[in-house]
Amino acid sequence: MTDLSDLPPVWSGRGVPAWPGVPLVVALALWAYAMRHTDVARLDDYGLVSALHPAFWAGLAVLTTGFWFTVRDARRPAAWSAAYVLGLLVVERATQAVLYPTPLYAWGWKHEAVIDHLLTAGGLQTADQVGDMAVYDQWPGFFAAQAALQRLLGVDSVAMYMAWWPLVSSLMLLLPLLLIYRTFTEDRRLIWTAVWLFYVANWVGQDYFSPQSVAYALHVGVLAVVLRRFGRSAVRRGRPRQAVWTVVLTVLIVTIVISHQLTPGMLVVCLLALCLSRRYRDWVPVATTVVIFLAWCLTAALPFLSAAMPDMIRSIGDLGANVETGYGATPTGTGAIATSWAARLLSGSVLLLAAVGVLRQRVLRHRAWPLLLVAAAPLPMFAASSYGSEMIFRVLLFMLPGAAFFAAAALLPKVRTLAADAAAQQADNRQAGNRQSGGSSRARRWGIGTWVPLAALLGGSLAFVPAYSGKDRINYFPPQEVALVRQLFDQAPDGSLVVAANRNYPDAYASYWSVDHYWFLDDARSHVDRIVESPAATLARDMAGVKRPGRAYFLLTQGQLANSEMNGQLDKAQLDRIRKSVAASPRFRLVAENSAGWLYVLKQSGGAER
Repeated sequence: MTDLSDLPPVWSGRGVPAWPGVPLVVALALWAYAMRHTDVARLDDYGLVSALHPAFWAGLAVLTTGFWFTVRDARRPAAWSAAYVLGLLVVERATQAVLYPTPLYAWGWKHEAVIDHLLTAGGLQTADQVGDMAVYDQWPGFFAAQAALQRLLGVDSVAMYMAWWPLVSSLMLLLPLLLIYRTFTEDRRLIWTAVWLFYVANWVGQDYFSPQSVAYALHVGVLAVVLRRFGRSAVRRGRPRQAVWTVVLTVLIVTIVISHQLTPGMLVVCLLALCLSRRYRDWVPVATTVVIFLAWCLTAALPFLSAAMPDMIRSIGDLGANVETGYGATPTGTGAIATSWAARLLSGSVLLLAAVGVLRQRVLRHRAWPLLLVAAAPLPMFAASSYGSEMIFRVLLFMLPGAAFFAAAALLPKVRTLAADAAAQQADNRQAGNRQSGGSSRARRWGIGTWVPLAALLGGSLAFVPAYSGKDRINYFPPQEVALVRQLFDQAPDGSLVVAANRNYPDAYASYWSVDHYWFLDDARSHVDRIVESPAATLARDMAGVKRPGRAYFLLTQGQLANSEMNGQLDKAQLDRIRKSVAASPRFRLVAENSAGWLYVLKQSGGAER
């Protein structure tokens, strides 16, 4: 099923000047200059936004403008559009890897610890051995693959390359996105503009070093296979090949199911939605997914699900949990609020454009009806679970492939369905062009249909930066903080306890199989208030149960301070009071400190103090 646009087919490009490459080269040169002149030593509450050199913003504007004037020109080969999209990915997803000397995200460091444990233990372990972290052993696909890759590359740790994972995982999405969009249109303007909008609107931050980054790419890959190879017309053309594609689907689905908890559920609802369309009423994909998903849940994942199921059932229909605010869940400070609104406005604008595209492009409502179903399918999951108050973001992420397609359609002229109509329109345009003057043609060419879509693309591309990087004060851990935490775990004996405000610091889960952790801001608010009122005495009581040879450590770092302040937990004054109380207490001894934090140990009663 294809739609032909009112543009001529993709041209061979012979004899076309290379001017479309000029803005691309200029944009990348400005980006490179900005990378050399941006200082991330002191991030404020606006994250990377205020730290970036002005050349970065100029480069992004030039890149977006060059893309639009290239993609809308029928004479330009699609390779130029692809080059601009790759340039966008470099600017969007490689900036942090270039600027920051250490990987971002506490969760990424957590996954590095899981891989380290898998290599150390030599296999999977139960909750009796590793506690709550056993959930990762019940969905080990990503971690096992990364452990194998680490050994294959011969590196000491996946931290050697995980900073570049956002770029890698984004590139993994490019081919399945192109396959999906080419299923419904041959208009390369629509295809590449949809791809651009997808990457610009994908600010949710699930592209970091994580199981969901790979599972999501495979999810989009499954949709691409189903949409292209399991439609009614495709089945009629090649029934003998369906067995081959079923095997391909099975491999992709198994990889998703053993790697991530949520993605299989999203895939099931998307495939069920496709069955509402007569063109895709093939039950093989959805049945295959359901069988594999249930088989895994009833075997390897059963210990986790047995414990979690009561809470999961209670959360069904609890819409308020998805928009929860209050202690620890409210952006606090001008920067945090501004970046939060930038993300909301970006997503809202893309969804609004998608609605306009659906209403405006009648042909797409018919031809791309299955893609519209896929875009709407994740919405019921909003009521199924809060997923740790993150379900709203995951729903947006899984809606995005379809939403970006219709949003792009809102920015473009109407498309046509039949090749004959497109050819007739092309002939009419040529005849009209011959009759009209060059000035009139230029006026038509540079009208509102050019500048309004360009403004929309520019706004989205620029808004991506605060939406995606606005919380880098929380997510970035300077080398001094990494060194301090590693000093802690290098000296902590088995059976030790690490007490910290929250888990937002690098290597927070290092040695989790032999060292316990307590993050007091996760505790009941009443207990947090007692810690604020009498910090040293309360913390000493909380830490007193550690038996020799274990030790009890108190760690406070820059990442914890940023996370607590910007998420509405304790402010800087309260955290300073806690640290100063611990520092002044005779029950604690300072072990190490630097510009990124402090490490104390609780003195043990009796015997020599080490």
